[in-house]
Amino acid sequence: MPDIDSPAKLAVFPNGELAGNNDIYTKHLADMTGVYRDSAAYDAAVAEHGGEELVYRVESQSYGPHSGALTIGTSTLLPGRYGDEFAVTRGHLHAVSDRAELYYCLSGRGVMLLETIDGRSEAVELTPGEAVNVPGEWVHRSVNVSDEPFVTLFTYATDAGQDYQLIADAHGMKSLIVADGEGGWTVRENPEHTGYRKA
Repeated sequence: MPDIDSPAKLAVFPNGELAGNNDIYTKHLADMTGVYRDSAAYDAAVAEHGGEELVYRVESQSYGPHSGALTIGTSTLLPGRYGDEFAVTRGHLHAVSDRAELYYCLSGRGVMLLETIDGRSEAVELTPGEAVNVPGEWVHRSVNVSDEPFVTLFTYATDAGQDYQLIADAHGMKSLIVADGEGGWTVRENPEHTGYRKA
């Protein structure tokens, strides 16, 4: 008989703290090279802060990579602007690309930027209490469009994995979420995007 995992009790807080987590990772400004299309604004921010400024933090819990396991976690994306681009996570397509993922907004206000390999693009704004159920085959990235942390609770099949290189190879996502000049956000085409090529 196979080993059976034990249930895990978690406590989820609006600030992104996940009591009961067994993994935490952080991304600092120096880790985001090549993510923002306004490289001059990004380089200036790195020079000003030395690259040590926290961009986002992920806390998660999972049983391991075996089939049937779920990963539960929180993502806390701090506010920021690089030129007119809002702060983002690196974004990914799942390595097992048909795997879905749920994002539920705990606090703040942000946008889930969603794209398919064949060129579809959607931007879904989330505020506390709202969620987006991201189907498989969609590249996805969190964007903070407010002046406070954007915190989401997420869950996906652990064996899904993440492919971050897909976005880097395409010179960023097809769309950018940028300031609209009136205190809000809008979608702008990324002129450097070369299209996604799935391995």
